[in-house]
This record gives sequence, C-alpha cells and structure tokens, in this order.
Amino acid sequence: MGTIRKCFLAIAAICFASALSAGAATATPISFTGSSGNLTASATFDTSGSNLIVTLTNTSLSDVLVPTDVLTAVFFDIGGDPALTPVSAVICGTCSVLFAPAGGSGPNVGGEWAYVLDEGISSSGLGIFGPGDRFPGSNLQGPDSPDGLQYGITSAGDDPATGNAAVTGGNALIKNSVNFTLSGLPAGFDPSTAISNVVFQYGTSLEDPHFPGNPPSVPEPATLGLMGIGLLGIGAMWRRR
Repeated sequence: MGTIRKCFLAIAAICFASALSAGAATATPISFTGSSGNLTASATFDTSGSNLIVTLTNTSLSDVLVPTDVLTAVFFDIGGDPALTPVSAVICGTCSVLFAPAGGSGPNVGGEWAYVLDEGISSSGLGIFGPGDRFPGSNLQGPDSPDGLQYGITSAGDDPATGNAAVTGGNALIKNSVNFTLSGLPAGFDPSTAISNVVFQYGTSLEDPHFPGNPPSVPEPATLGLMGIGLLGIGAMWRRR
C-alpha cells in the first residue's frame, strides 16, 4: 500500500502546483482554432514585453479555388480595450508570397494589413479598415488602403496552379501564416484571460464565410485545486488503512 499512497500524494502535489502556477501566471499564450467545412484557421496570442504578438494561420490542407477560401481577417476583443499601435506584420520564416509583384515578396507585409481596436486585423477593407489603420510598411499591391484579396492568407495545402483567376495570379497571396506585433499592452496583461470573441473571416465581404475560434479546454485553477484536495483525501484514507 505504501507505493500506491506515494503515487496519490505525488499526483496531488502536481495538481496543487499546477493550480498555483496558473493563478500566478501573468502572461500565458492562448491559441484559438476554428473550422467550417474545408476551411480551418488558428490564431495565437502571446506577449513580448508590452507587445501583443498575434500569429494568424490558414491551417487548411484543402486547395484554395475561390476568393472565399482565402483567410483575410481575424476579429477579437481585448479586455480593458488598451490603445494598441500596429508595429509590424511579417510572414513566418517558412512562408512565402505567391504571385508577388516586384518588391512584394516579404517578409514585411505591413502595408497590406490593418488593425482597428475592438475589431481586429485584416488585409481587406470590409467596410471597416482604412489607410490610416495600416501596419507600417510599403503599399505592395493595389490601392493605398486595405482592399480586396491582396495579401490574404492562402491555405497550407493550396495548389497555386488551380482555382479561378483571383487566386491563381490575380492577387498576391501569403502561404500560409503572418505574425503581427502591436505595442502598448498594460502591465500584467494576460492573453489567456484578456482575449475573447475570436472570429475568422474569409473573402472580401463580411457576408463571406466566417466562424468563431475556440480556445483549448483547460481545467480552471479551482478545478485543479479540487482535484488535488480529493487526491489528498484518498491518500489520507490509505494512510488510515
């Protein structure tokens, strides 16, 4: 019985440590994922000092055939509504720009993306985002404003040779992830509790496909604590026996 009792006590200690750690953490990254049919996407929110880092990825393994298969925006709420400033929009290290115009192959694609507080980040205007909302960077394609499908995010499984004209050369497209940096976070900002209501938007209209992003299911600190208390009770029972 001694070995079993030690196992219960060890598990209880881990639960308590996890609960304390969760309660003490001040900046825990959080990822949201969502899907609808062949469309799948993820958005990860992290911090670096007073910067919010948002990684937006078109994770679908399906081919992109029409503009509504292209991920163009992510909407989200930030607790406390801090006034953030767009700093940079950079494609990931293993990503590329398909059908890039001269000088438009990245990695800096900030001039094609915009941020609006209480709305989100977008490469398309959508009736919300304007030239004054852009991340720093040169205009790489199209008008001097977030517009159309230019520099939207194509899927991980996209075949650039298939699809209609808009997705086979008519617009530069990013395959398949962009890292955004926004500055101005308050002290103690925690993405895991401050970010909510994530929605992925495709195409160039708010009526085009969109769906919510769901956070991972993680036991709350209180739940972990109760688990630990229960296991300690079982351990005490074994001691009495």
